[in-house]
Amino acid sequence: MQHTKKRDDTRGALPDLVCLSHLRWSFVFQRPQHLMSRFARERRVFFVEEPAWGPGPTRLEVTRSPEGVWVAVPHIQVDGATQVTPDPPPGTRVEPERLAQVQRELLEAMLVDQGVNDFVLWYYTPMALAFSHSLRPRAVVYDCMDELSAFSGAPPILVQRERELMRRADVMFTGGHHLYESKREQHANVHPFPSSVDVPHFAQARQGPADPADQAALARPRIGFCGVIDERMDLALVEGVARARPDWQLVMVGPVVKISPDSLPRLPNIHYLGGKSYKELPAYLANWDVAMTPFARTPATRFLSPTKTPEYLAAGRPVVSTSIRDVVRPYGEQGLVRIADTPRAFVQAVEECLSQPTEHWLPRVDAFLSRLSWDHTWSGMKHHIDKAVEARLGACLTELAEV
Repeated sequence: MQHTKKRDDTRGALPDLVCLSHLRWSFVFQRPQHLMSRFARERRVFFVEEPAWGPGPTRLEVTRSPEGVWVAVPHIQVDGATQVTPDPPPGTRVEPERLAQVQRELLEAMLVDQGVNDFVLWYYTPMALAFSHSLRPRAVVYDCMDELSAFSGAPPILVQRERELMRRADVMFTGGHHLYESKREQHANVHPFPSSVDVPHFAQARQGPADPADQAALARPRIGFCGVIDERMDLALVEGVARARPDWQLVMVGPVVKISPDSLPRLPNIHYLGGKSYKELPAYLANWDVAMTPFARTPATRFLSPTKTPEYLAAGRPVVSTSIRDVVRPYGEQGLVRIADTPRAFVQAVEECLSQPTEHWLPRVDAFLSRLSWDHTWSGMKHHIDKAVEARLGACLTELAEV
């Protein structure tokens, strides 16, 4: 087992934060990265990913991200493997109990080696309970970004694990208001924190940055999407819009995940540019005419709160979205985003965006965004976590006094 040595930098007296995530730190810069980066400014943060599989030995690799977060990746040895993969290679036999034991041993060894004795335990995935249930944190946080059990391929035991996690959690957050409505009766201390935005970062798009090289040759108008391209995307809608308006260029920026690239519609005016870094995104958005969020209306998107909506708006781009609940309310109802679910309606909404000036719309957008920031979200979460830590400490002191 390989891990880093203990550091002297303890970031003050605040408890460390250990985050167990189903998302990779280096994948797409989104909610976990925004929040953990801010916590890392005041305390040590350890972001523990799901295993990677490949050449041995089995170990835990811990590296520090540019944001100051310690990213821990369990590497599971696979005999004969020549490269690291995010999933077990075909034919690899995985015993869940043995895998959980290995993850537990690696995690506990890291905590000892790093001197992590006083910490808050933060869950993004209930499945992590399999190897973390014996830990003794100052408080347990469950940040429920989405209804993970609704995604294709979700393990059947996920629902049971989530119920157990909600029993253990001192405080729970949800990634949107609709998700909060479905969970508020299941936990006594749950709070909605919808997707937020780093306004200054995306507002760079309004300053006219140069068109990226892989987009510069495309004709106008351009209708763009950036984000993960997966099972939640309404590919039939994308294809329908592209066929209806072959003179429009549909720009798709983002990695293709958990679906076959062969399932993507292939037309001359649909352009898949692949994943881009967070730093690069404003330049792409700046050179679109309209931004879109063409998500399908399925169980996997029922509780979706797309981060892209406020990011597009901060970039000053008009937006057309399908009727995802947390987009309709508040963005659609306040006239900040146009809502359409069919190719015909989507085309009409885009045409309205292209033809109408933004001088009256943009000030309303900026007024709305002025109340929205990741700093504000982080601060609100921190307040609830501090209260949870104090409450658990108070309960422990009461128990000791009664002994």
